[in-house]
Amino acid sequence: MTSPHSLRLVVIAPDLSGADDADEAAVALVERSRQLRIGLLEGGFNLIATLPADTFLRERLAQLQPDMIIVDAESDARDSLEHVVMATRDERRPIVLFTNDNDTTHVKDAVAAGVSAYIVAGLSPDRIRPILDVAMARFEHEQSLRHELASVKTELKDRKVIDRAKGLLMQRQGLSEQAAYEKLRKAAMDKGLRLGDVAQRMLDVADLLG
Repeated sequence: MTSPHSLRLVVIAPDLSGADDADEAAVALVERSRQLRIGLLEGGFNLIATLPADTFLRERLAQLQPDMIIVDAESDARDSLEHVVMATRDERRPIVLFTNDNDTTHVKDAVAAGVSAYIVAGLSPDRIRPILDVAMARFEHEQSLRHELASVKTELKDRKVIDRAKGLLMQRQGLSEQAAYEKLRKAAMDKGLRLGDVAQRMLDVADLLG
């Protein structure tokens, strides 16, 4: 697991630089944002940037290459998440959302879209580190499962292709199943290719020649 002290974090939060001191709601948001940063610093995390959830988010994340994304959202949690999910769909990263929005009707959709932790009214400095530790562990576990599933799918696909190629060799060259397999394996070794790739190439040539 990645060490929490080495994590490069980006916080996605609304721009509150021009907040009116007379606006109690805005002042509360500024304090929330400050508490989040305090918690990250006290937890030993490396906060590299604070970004707005806008149309340029994907490009900014591509430049910064953070290890984890923290979403600090108030009543616009759904909108912020949509921007973040779209920005990370081609390069998945753990996403942790802190919000005071009690509308949790879209939590399932958020988790399905890649959110590792969805924390409602939990923005206290002493809670941030364990939340992020668990989120990273969960993300890494899910990534491992995805890689395993992709490997199994590739293996099943290769097996079908190899069986078809063996059948073609047995039919056209009168080989036994074992001899057809050995011929495919030798070709793969000679060319430095995967057995499944050699089998697919043979099938492609056979389809081309008819």
